[in-house]
Amino acid sequence: MNGTAIKPRIERIPLKEQFFQKLPVLLVPLLAVVGLVAIGDPASWLTLTVAGLAMGMMVFIMASGLTVVFGLMDVINFGHGAFVAVGAFVGFTVLAWLAGWTASPSVMLNLAAVLIAILAAMVVTGLLGIAFERVIVMPVYGEHLKQILVTMGGLIVAQQMIYVVWGPDELHLSRPEAFQGALVIGEAAIEKYRLVAVGVGLALFLAMRHVLKYTKVGLLVRAGVENGEMVEALGYRIRRLFLIVFMTGSALAGLGGVMWGLYQETITAHMGSDIMVPVFIVVIIGGLGSVEGCFIGAMLVGLLANYTAFLAPKVALVSTIALMVVILMWRPQGLYPVVKAK
Repeated sequence: MNGTAIKPRIERIPLKEQFFQKLPVLLVPLLAVVGLVAIGDPASWLTLTVAGLAMGMMVFIMASGLTVVFGLMDVINFGHGAFVAVGAFVGFTVLAWLAGWTASPSVMLNLAAVLIAILAAMVVTGLLGIAFERVIVMPVYGEHLKQILVTMGGLIVAQQMIYVVWGPDELHLSRPEAFQGALVIGEAAIEKYRLVAVGVGLALFLAMRHVLKYTKVGLLVRAGVENGEMVEALGYRIRRLFLIVFMTGSALAGLGGVMWGLYQETITAHMGSDIMVPVFIVVIIGGLGSVEGCFIGAMLVGLLANYTAFLAPKVALVSTIALMVVILMWRPQGLYPVVKAK
């Protein structure tokens, strides 16, 4: 021994492997370029791209909580759509109460009405999420078949309760005055609400990414996704963390329900089960437990659905499923899977 300190050897990731890891980020701009070439008309392409991004952002809002619940709790929650539907109907009720505000030409009153509706929907669905996790999900932790059965049952019960409270008819959900109409950019007409949806979805993604990467709660969630038993062995109450994550995921579903209802301008009791198909596709494409993967997957699904609906309407019905198949053939665990230690 000559007394000199031995420096640890740091292995550098090969450039090719780094590129392979970052490649999924390039899929969204690549798809946008392919869409521009296929559509040909820049004005139509811009309108469809903004519509696709808006759709993708709203699907991301609904799917983000579900993917973290999948990754952390290992729970297959087919009842997630119930929170989407309940959130939409709660938002409808609040906006009906504030009809004077929504019809006002004042932008501030319009925004206040929507924010109050969103807050009410998130509070109601968050509280329902606590009850759902305690009563329905907790008894079947680790039993996937039972989880599918009981959460599907919970979804059906929620739909029937919506029939009881709000009736079986389709309801019209009008957008506030400030969110109606479109902005004209050149020859392209872009709906104002779609721009709002893009902004809200992007802000939520950045906020979730910050919380998961730079806060203690986020650290515990990420550690729980990778190795929940170790987190519990270190003295942290993983069950309480489960409950917080499930409640947050349910509240985000309520937020997504209000925004999706305003996007479609109609709401039904079964809207939650209808939207769960693209939500699950996004979660699978992104990789279980990955917020970044979920975000990219949602953008891909939204853009592809709008491009194919314009170019080949018959193909649009299966385009997102085909995208999922191609992604899984390339990366069987999704774009950015968070692998749990077993």
